[in-house]
Amino acid sequence: MPMKPLAGLFLALACLLGIASTGSVFELAYGDPDLGLQTTRWILGLSMPGTIGALLVAIRINKPA
Repeated sequence: MPMKPLAGLFLALACLLGIASTGSVFELAYGDPDLGLQTTRWILGLSMPGTIGALLVAIRINKPA
């Protein structure tokens, strides 16, 4: 089944946000973050639920009728 373009866009967004959240976890775990503690926490706090949300939207858009 081919993927719809909008679903692909949300899937790409989910991947990008997943990478951002993973990087933020490592930055916080291994010492002084490059962007600062507060900014890195904000990135983690916004990207983690955003990853799940974008993935669920991509799945819902690409679901057959």
